[in-house]
Amino acid sequence: MSIIEREAPGVVMTPDNIRSKKLPVLTNVLVAVVSFAVAAALVLGLDIGNWVLVVFLGAVFYLVALYFVASSVEGSRAATNRTMKSLIYAACVLAILPLASVVWTLVSKGVNRLDGDFFGTSMNNIGARDPLGGAYHAIIGTLEQVGIATLMAVPLGVLGAIYLVEYGRGKFAGTVRFFVDVMTGIPSIVAGLFILSFWVLIVSPWFNNGQPRFSGFAASLALAVLMLPTVVRSTEEMLRLVPGPLREGSYALGVPQWKTILKVVLPTALPGIVTGVMLAVARAAGETAPVLLVAGGAAAINFDPFAGNQQSLSLFVYQQAGDASKFAPDRAWTAALTLVVLVLVLTVTAKLLARRNKLSR
Repeated sequence: MSIIEREAPGVVMTPDNIRSKKLPVLTNVLVAVVSFAVAAALVLGLDIGNWVLVVFLGAVFYLVALYFVASSVEGSRAATNRTMKSLIYAACVLAILPLASVVWTLVSKGVNRLDGDFFGTSMNNIGARDPLGGAYHAIIGTLEQVGIATLMAVPLGVLGAIYLVEYGRGKFAGTVRFFVDVMTGIPSIVAGLFILSFWVLIVSPWFNNGQPRFSGFAASLALAVLMLPTVVRSTEEMLRLVPGPLREGSYALGVPQWKTILKVVLPTALPGIVTGVMLAVARAAGETAPVLLVAGGAAAINFDPFAGNQQSLSLFVYQQAGDASKFAPDRAWTAALTLVVLVLVLTVTAKLLARRNKLSR
C-alpha cells in the first residue's frame, strides 16, 4: 500500500522517499548475481557464445528480474522507475566502454616508444632492422599544417556564421547554409583531390619553374576545406543561443550592430565557439588522405610548409602500421598516442582560455 505523506519542512519529496517500502541494496545485488550466473550457465554450458553474450543476456535477465522483484516490494510504478534508471546506467556504461577500450589500448601499446629518441629524431636513414627512429618530423608537420589551416578556416567560419545569424536573409543565406551542410559530409579524400587538381597541379607550377610541388601548405588548404563547415555550423548554433535581450539592451544604449556583435554576442558565445573550433582541429589533425595526396609525406624534417614534401602524425601512423619492420608497430602506436595527447592538450588549453572571459561565465 502506498503511503504519501505531507511534505515536512525542509524535506523535498522525490520518487525515492514517497513510498514506505524500499528494495534493499543487498536484494538488488543478489538479483544481479543470480541473473549473470544464469546467463553464464546458459551460454557457457550450451557453448553458444563467449563472455560478450554472457554480459548481454545477464543484463537482460537482470532488468526483467529487477522489475518483478521491485514490483512485489515497491509497486509497479516505482519498479518501472528503478528499471528505467538501471537501463540508463547500463546505456551510459555501454557508451563509455568503447572509449575506455581505445584509451587503454593506446596507452598500453603506445608507451613502448615514449622516449627521447622518438620525439627528437626523424625516420631519415632508418632501415627496416633499425629499432630507432622517431616522429619529430611528423609532429612538426602536424603542428604547422593544422596551425595554418586553423588560421584560414576559423576567421572565415566565424565571419560566415555571423553573416548567417545576424545579417543573412532571403535565398542567398539559405543557399550558403545549404552548401555548408553539404560540405559538412564531404569525404576527406575529395578535399585532397580538389587541392591536388587546383593548387598542386595548376597554381604551384607558377612558383616552381613550371613544376608541380607537394607542400605542407597544400595539406593545410585541404584541411581548411574540411574544417570550414564544422566551424560555421558550430558557431552558428552558438550565436543563436545568445539571448535576444542582450542584443536589444545593447541597441537601446545606442551601440551599433557591429560593435554589439563584437563586444556582446561573440564573448557570450565564446566557450561554445571554442568547442566547435577544437572539434574541427581534432578532425583536421587526424586526417590522412589529404596529407598523402598533396603533401606526399617525408622521412626527413622539413620546417618549410611552402616547399617540399612534409609529414604528419596521422600519415606517419598509416605508413608505420603498414611497414614490414617489426619495430614499426611500436612507432605507430606511440605516434597515435602522441596525436591524441596533442589534441587533448590543445582542447584543454583552449577551454581554459575561453573560461577566463567574464562575459561568458
